[in-house]
Amino acid sequence: MEEAIGRKKRGFAFNFRASLCIPFGVFMALFVVLPLFIIVYYAFRDGDGGFTFQNWASLFADGENSKVNWGIIGMTFVIAASTTIICILIAYPIAYLLANKKYNKNKVLVYIFLLPMWINFVIRTIGLKELLNSLTSVLFDWDITSEHPYISIVIGMVYDYLPFAILPLYNQMLKLDKSQIEAAADLGANPAQVFMKAIVPQTIPGIVSAAMMTFMPTMSSYVIADKMSENSKFIIGSLIQGYFIKRTDDVSSNIGSVLSLVMLMIVGVSMLAQKAFDKKTEERKGNLW
Repeated sequence: MEEAIGRKKRGFAFNFRASLCIPFGVFMALFVVLPLFIIVYYAFRDGDGGFTFQNWASLFADGENSKVNWGIIGMTFVIAASTTIICILIAYPIAYLLANKKYNKNKVLVYIFLLPMWINFVIRTIGLKELLNSLTSVLFDWDITSEHPYISIVIGMVYDYLPFAILPLYNQMLKLDKSQIEAAADLGANPAQVFMKAIVPQTIPGIVSAAMMTFMPTMSSYVIADKMSENSKFIIGSLIQGYFIKRTDDVSSNIGSVLSLVMLMIVGVSMLAQKAFDKKTEERKGNLW
C-alpha cells in the first residue's frame, strides 16, 4: 500500500514538473509557430486568396523590380559580411586580453565591454550617429551618414554587434589548453607561429560562433541601416518592412511574406552550417582522444 502511494506521489511530482513547460509551449505556439504558418500561407497566396507562385516570380524575376530586390539582397550580404569580418578582427585581440589573467586580473573589464548590450540598440545607434556626424562635420565639413551611408551603416553595425562577437570568443579562450601553447614555445616557435599553430586552431569554434551571432542579426537590422543612412539605403529587413507597411496594393503583404521566408532560409542554412561544423569538431576531438 505504501509503495503504491509512493508511486502516485512520484507520478504526480513528475507530471507537475512537466506541466511547467506548458506556458513555454503556449508561447512558442502563439508567437513562433503560428506567425511562421501565417507567413508561409500568404507567401503562396494571391490577392484573392488563391494558391500561386506569382509572388516569388514577381519578386525575383519581374524585370526592373527584381533587379532592385537582388541588388538590395546582395548589398545586405556585403554589409553583413563586412560587419562580421570587422567585428571578429576587433573582438579577437580584445577577447584574448580579457581571457588572459596576465593582463586582466579581474572581471571588471569584461563587464565594461558587455555593458552596451544592456542598453537599447536604437538609443545607442542614434547616439553614435550624432557623434559621427559631429566629428565629420568638424573635420571634413560634411555628415558621414549622408555623404557615405554604406560606411556609416557598417560602423553602426560593428558598434552594436561587437559585444556579440567578443562574448563567444572570450568564452572559448578561457578554455585554451595552455600546455599546447607552452609546448610550441619550448619547441622553438616564435610568437607568430605560436599564435597561428597553437592558439587560432583552438579558437576556431569561438570564431564560428562569433561569426554566426554577428552575421545573422545583421541581415535583418533594418533600424540601424535606416538611422545610419538617413533612410537612403536599404537591406532585406527594410525591404520587408516596406512591403508590409508602406505599400498598399493587394499582394504587398504576400511578397513581404516571400522575402521573410527567404531571410528565414538564409538564417536556417547558416545555422545548419554551424551545426555541421560543430559536429565535425566534436568528431575530430573524439578521434584525437
